[in-house]
Amino acid sequence: MQWAASWAAPLGVRGRALPRAPSRRLSGSQDQDGLRRTPLHDFHLAHGGRLVAFAGWRLPLQYRDGHVDSHLHTRRHCSLFDVSHMLQTKILGRDRVKLMESLVVGDIAELRPNQGTLSLFTNEAGGILDDLIVTNAAEGHLYMVSNAGCRDKDLALMQDKVRELQSRGGDVGLEVVDNALLALQGPAAAQVLQAGVAGDLRKLPFMTSAVMEVFGVPGCRVTRCGYTGEDGVEISVPAARAARLAEALLANPEVRLAGLAARDSLRLEAGLCLYGSDIDEHTTPVEGGLGWTLGRRRRAAMDFPGAAVIVPQLKGQVRRRQQEAVVSKMPFVPTNYYTLK
Repeated sequence: MQWAASWAAPLGVRGRALPRAPSRRLSGSQDQDGLRRTPLHDFHLAHGGRLVAFAGWRLPLQYRDGHVDSHLHTRRHCSLFDVSHMLQTKILGRDRVKLMESLVVGDIAELRPNQGTLSLFTNEAGGILDDLIVTNAAEGHLYMVSNAGCRDKDLALMQDKVRELQSRGGDVGLEVVDNALLALQGPAAAQVLQAGVAGDLRKLPFMTSAVMEVFGVPGCRVTRCGYTGEDGVEISVPAARAARLAEALLANPEVRLAGLAARDSLRLEAGLCLYGSDIDEHTTPVEGGLGWTLGRRRRAAMDFPGAAVIVPQLKGQVRRRQQEAVVSKMPFVPTNYYTLK
């Protein structure tokens, strides 16, 4: 997923919505510089967040604890991140899987109810347009989370395909989800969250999700995933209730706030890809070390964009491979959860 190109420098980029209109703004307002604010903007200021510009949004780089302390606290306990800038969308209708499989490399049809997967939008040259999480929601739609920096091109890509299928009589629609998105990450995350939900989180394994009430806030979609190499969840929460939920989570002494700086160093330490840095439109899934995202059925059918370039690379015909990232200065704390998955 896409975050900061470097934590040590100022951060920069990294209803049915048809017919196409200007992109609908996500939750929050805009400041005088034209940057979007998440529903937690005032919350961040109240808690000492240092806000910076990132992907068209005003987001916290770090808090009073500092970057390294936030990084280590996440590894040892858990941290709360505001990731509301990420694009959340739904694909609706009987042809929702057909639409999504015309754009991504994954086997979406095989996903069980409430199961998700990391997948990739690709172009006809095999390049990666964006990485995203696709979940087969039990409520009868596909729920996606993709990168804020790729928002406009992702929406255009999906909108064009929706119109194409609709013109041929397809039953499909696109909806932007106007929710905030909170990520609770770290070895204590499940224990912290369990105190605020009725269901047993042991029954919510990695890359599955469910809609539930969380600390008295109804209608939250909780997904067992993250971008730190630790156990954790991402919670899609109605925007008006986001600050209330954040305060409830922060009331637990195990939880501290963390910003973009820690999130970038955590993902780097765990070896997770960064769109715009490790992968881009000129990198194929195989070259980026993401060949495992290609569904077996999709490989055989070669029915996704760029298949003629990508599939032969699986047999060793690779132009170049992504160099593995090396962490040279951050204190490294091994993460058992990531290595054992």
